[in-house]
Parts: sequence; C-alpha cells; structure tokens
Amino acid sequence: MNEKLQDWLILLRAPTLGAVTAHRLLQQHDYDLTRALNSSDAELSRLGIKPQALEFFANNDQSLIEPDLRWAEQPGHHIIPCTHPDYPQRLRQLPQAPLLLYVRGDPEFLNQPQLAMVGSRNPTAAGARTATDFATYLSRAGITITSGLARGIDAACHKGALHGVAGTIALVAHGLDIVYPAAHKKLAAEIAADGAVVSEMPVGTEPNRGLFPRRNRIISGMTMGTLVVEAALKSGSLITAKHALEQGREIFAIPGSIHNPLSRGCHQLIRQGAKLVETADDILEELAHAFPARTDSKISQKPDKDSTLSTPALDPDHQKLLKCLQFEPAAIDELVESSGFSAAEIASMLLIMELEGSVVCDNGRYTRIA
Repeated sequence: MNEKLQDWLILLRAPTLGAVTAHRLLQQHDYDLTRALNSSDAELSRLGIKPQALEFFANNDQSLIEPDLRWAEQPGHHIIPCTHPDYPQRLRQLPQAPLLLYVRGDPEFLNQPQLAMVGSRNPTAAGARTATDFATYLSRAGITITSGLARGIDAACHKGALHGVAGTIALVAHGLDIVYPAAHKKLAAEIAADGAVVSEMPVGTEPNRGLFPRRNRIISGMTMGTLVVEAALKSGSLITAKHALEQGREIFAIPGSIHNPLSRGCHQLIRQGAKLVETADDILEELAHAFPARTDSKISQKPDKDSTLSTPALDPDHQKLLKCLQFEPAAIDELVESSGFSAAEIASMLLIMELEGSVVCDNGRYTRIA
C-alpha cells in the first residue's frame, strides 16, 4: 500500500499535469496506476502530458514526497486516492475531481450526506447567528455541514454543526501541516475530532489567494447542495454557488434586508433560481429524497450535545421591545422613540435579550433574531 501511495503522490506532484489530463491517463488503464505510470512516452504525449511531466516521471525523485509520507504516518492523518472506498462518491463523479485528498480526522464523514454552507468573512452579527443556528439544526437532523474554515460565516457554521450530531467538514486551500487562519487552530482541532479537515494540496503548500476559488469546487462537489447565508455581489461564496450549479447541485440562499450589502449576493442568486430559504426545514424538505435515515451509522448514535437547552419566554416589556425592534438594525435612541421606554430601560432589556439569544448587537445597533 505504501508503494502504491508513493505512485499516487508522484502523479500528484508532476508539473503541468492537471486533474483532467491525469484522469484521462488513468481511464485509459482502468485506473490501474502502475500500468498508467509505465506507459511509454509516446502514449503519454498522445494523452496531452507535457515534456516537464515526462521528465518528472523519469527522474522519480522520491525526496519530493517524503513530507507527505511522514505526515501520513501520524495518528488521524490519511491520504485517500480517488479509487479508495473512503473517497467521496459525489466528488468522484466530477471531471476535475482531485486525485488525492489529505484528511485529518475521520474519513467516514466524507461519504455522509452533506450540505455546504458558505458566506461572508465579515458577516453581520445576525448573519453569523443565523449560520450557527441553521448548522446546529441541520446537524441534529443528520446532515454533515461542509464549509471552508474561513473567518465569519464559515466558522459560525462549523461551530454550530459541532453542537449537533452529524459533525462537520472543513475544506482548506493549503497543506494540512498548516492551519489558516491561525486563530482557528482550536476550531480545526475540534473539527478533526468530530469530522474532518480536508485538502487536495500536498503538505507544505502555503495559503495562496489563487487556491481558494479552486478549493470551492470541492466544497460544492462533495455535497448535496450549497446554502449561502450572507454574501456581497463579488464574493467567493458566489463562486461556490456557481460551481454547485455547474455540478448539478441544489442552491439555497437566505434573503436579508435590502439595506444590507451582504444580502445582495443572496438576492442575486434567488433571482437566478436559487431556492429562497426562511427555515432549515425548507432545506430538509428539498433534500429529504437524497439521503437515507442514519439508522446504520455510528454517527446517528451520538448524543445531541445541546438536547437539554430551551429558550425562556420573554416577559411583556421584552415582547413589546422586540415588536418595536422588528428585524431591521436599530440603535437605542431609535427604540426610545418607538417604544416609549427610557434609554436606561432599553439598555437593560437589550442586555438580557442578547444573553437569551433574542437579539444581537452589531456596532451599537441591535437586530432581532427570534
């Protein structure tokens, strides 16, 4: 198996050799890697493999793949070729499927029913809370949440999913010997313990701006659909949604205020045919046919981490203030005018309601979320 893995790593490291050409080569030999690599230079050239790759195969420099092999020897580390049973079945169907996946965590999660959740790196407080709540609810329903470990919505989705039972998968655009952003080191460890951190990039690959859009095709490709929570018109989240459309996956979007620039990307997707989502049940109804009950999965046996949580009822004054707040951000002085309460009374109530999870504060303006 180690020799076979070395062959896969040599194929992956070959310069100028893209995934489409590599799959063409493998298909010619029924995905028998040894036969493929022993092809003549003439045959390899006919398949579009360039001289730089031919020279690389001839030299067979094993030192280049030693970091990958050392990394794979550590507990919980896996390198999974596209022919392996643990490789995600949905992803394998794509013409640009990665040859290998590097996995830190449990590979079993890769073939669980998944939903991609993506959005802004700088979301509103309400958007982040919505992402967390949706991810928790969907994870409790048996859907593994897949996202990109970025700041903002991605992190909120991962954290929410970790409160459920179905875990979460983080797709990153660099080698798994690195955690990026560094502030998410603890989160990455939690994901690896209750899901998986995944990359197509070899060990030692640094984060690079050009690698993130490429990574997004895997996020959408592994999943049944993509949910965009908050996104500006020019956003990496819309790239993920574009990949999902091209891959024949479902696209969902949560609408927002017309005054919020982070709602415009979602509104554009809805105009283009994405399914408008108001509750997590809207997603479950659309995807119910696509995944079986998890009666035979060890994941379904995990206890719900927050099953004892409940939401306390609001007292009458809090209910009145909540009605005045509606769902648009408002400052305390605006609420004084609409509610009749004093600024001190409102500040006290808002603090309690924020702790209860009924409202969130973003730059001094409060938004109702329940």
